[in-house]
Amino acid sequence: MATTKTATLTIRLDPGLKDALRTAAQVEHRSIANMIEMLIREHCMKNDIAIEQSKKSDQRGER
Repeated sequence: MATTKTATLTIRLDPGLKDALRTAAQVEHRSIANMIEMLIREHCMKNDIAIEQSKKSDQRGER
């Protein structure tokens, strides 16, 4: 059975924060999910937090 490329994350947000997220995503021409991913990646880079690569990604690089 193939593994999925992404993981699901369910969160609860204040409605105002959700509206701001939606607006920010629209301005950047991104989906809400992509906007959240980009914000997390930027935060991790800014704070020197390593992002572990998925096993599927590692296998592609070894060809």
